[in-house]
Parts: sequence; C-alpha cells; structure tokens
Amino acid sequence: MGISQVTEDPSLVRELMAGAGAALLEERRLLRPDELAALAAVPDRSVPALAALAHEVRLAWCGDTVEVEGILSAKTGGCPEDCHFCAQSSRFDTPVKATPFLDTDEVLAAARETAALGATEFCIVLAVRGPDERTLSRILELVPLITEETGLNVAVSSGILGPGQAQRLAEGGTHRYNHNLETARSHFPQIVTTHSWDERWETCQEVKAAGMELCCGVLLGMGESDPQRLELIGQLQELDPDEVPVNFLDPRPGTPLAIRRPVRPLDAIRWIALFRLGLPRTILRYAGGREITLGDLQTMGMTAGINALIVGNYLTTLGRAPQADLNMLADLRMPIGSLSAAI
Repeated sequence: MGISQVTEDPSLVRELMAGAGAALLEERRLLRPDELAALAAVPDRSVPALAALAHEVRLAWCGDTVEVEGILSAKTGGCPEDCHFCAQSSRFDTPVKATPFLDTDEVLAAARETAALGATEFCIVLAVRGPDERTLSRILELVPLITEETGLNVAVSSGILGPGQAQRLAEGGTHRYNHNLETARSHFPQIVTTHSWDERWETCQEVKAAGMELCCGVLLGMGESDPQRLELIGQLQELDPDEVPVNFLDPRPGTPLAIRRPVRPLDAIRWIALFRLGLPRTILRYAGGREITLGDLQTMGMTAGINALIVGNYLTTLGRAPQADLNMLADLRMPIGSLSAAI
C-alpha cells in the first residue's frame, strides 16, 4: 500500500488504521517502519482518528493513570555545549545567565511543592556537559534527602555520564536518569556540534545497564523532516526507554533556532499519536513547548497517547499554572499515580 494512495483514499486510510489497531491491540507487537510511515502520511482530516487509535493503544498498554512530575533547574546556564535550541548555552547571547547550584533548602522547598501537587516524580536538572566529581557528590547528597522528606521518586538530568557514574547514581537511589536524544541521528549534527549523538546513546545504554529507569526525550520542530522523525521513533524502539518526554521547540531569543516557527497544533497532535503508536509501552510525557504549540488543544493531546506530564515551569520557560493541568486531568477523569509498574 503506497503512501500516496493512503493519503488520497479514505477507505485505504480506514484499512490502514484497522491494520495498525490489530497489530497493537490484538497481536501486541510493535509497528514496522513501513506501517508507521504510512500512518504518518494520513491527511489532516484523519488526525483525530489517528489520535483516537493512539489513545486506545495507550489505555490497552499502560492503563488510564497519568504520572505527574515537577522539574527543577538546580544549576542554570553556563553550559559549554552548543545545542542550538538551548538558551543555557554559554556560546549564545541569551537572557539566561549562569547561576550556581541551588542550596539544599531551595531544592527541598521545590520538592515539597511538587509533592503537594500529588506528583510522584521530581527531577533535578543541571546545565552541564556532564557531572564532575563535586557535582556528582552534591547530587548524591540531595537524592536521599528528597526521597526521605517527600516520598518522591527522584530523577536526575546532568548530561553525559563518565565511567562508573551511572552505577553510582543508581546505588545512590536515583530512580530515573534523563538524557534526551532530542532528534534523529541523521539530523543531530545540524543541532549540536560539541558532542555526538553516539555519546548520548552511550550514556542512555549505561543508564539502563546500571538498573535505573531511562527517560529519553525528543524535541520536535528543529527543522527535521518527517522521515527523520520516523527515524527517531525507530531509534527509540531499539533503545526501549521507560519514558519519552515529548518537547516542542519554543524558539529562544539569542539561539540559532530563534527564527523557527512553532509546530502547527494539528501536526503536534499527529506526532504525539505516532510516538504513542510506535512506542506503545512507554511513558509518553507532555513536556516543554506544549503551551505555545498546542494552546487550547492540550486536552486533545491527553487523548492522543500522552500519559504523563510535567507541571509548572520548565528549565528556562514558563508553563501554565499547575492547577490548570490538575483540573484538565480531573475533567478527563484520569487518575494521578506512578507508572513505573506499567513498564
């Protein structure tokens, strides 16, 4: 079945959707690259049907629970890397300036605020290439303190890990480690030049080998093609992370990608659905850029495959009020809880 035929013929679109549903809901298998490519080519009018299928797959594979997480930029700005989307890079003239690691009381206060929202996850994020010994030691001091005081699962995002660091983080109580691939391997050199896609992949593999859950996100809207987005889904299928945060580019002043336009809302829904259909067992988390990209369609994303979200602010951009997200989940009758057991 050719992609052009699928695009032009409503009956072929219905046939394609039925085949994908049978594969995922009855055969319980991952979709092949050609199946995902055909789904990616359905016309805009079929996106709501694609979203409905993705929601059904999410319920069948993961249940109706939504995992809520808060994140904290514990060390902001001054990063030596040149990720072209990031306002925290020291290589670009952006409004974000380098600040030192927050003190313990500030970190604990943020964790308590996160716990008060009913969240189960709290992620400490640092703008570094990777942790030096002093930074790693500080993280290892904070993780048990946060867990003991709040009961939250603690995740860490501190860049590329060196030898033995993943094991130390795991032994220190880190629940998940976040390290995003961001984009497909073929597109990565257009976005970052100071480190390679393979270095990120290797850190992800080390996280899994150490026994931590792996959180590995994507950032859509950086000029990648549809085939490259499909390439990325295939690479994530191979990596098999526990969680995939879906970020949409919110162009930051002073960065090389500041001139790009946000992803269209309907395209965002299309790709949320496709990431769910390609990664049926994975926690798929609403992350940065959803407010500017989706606006009033954020609820639709929750019925297009999303089953987790970050509440509150992001690293250098503002999110919407946490209560708005909690109200959305209440309106949808989606219970809040931990999803680790769903993996």
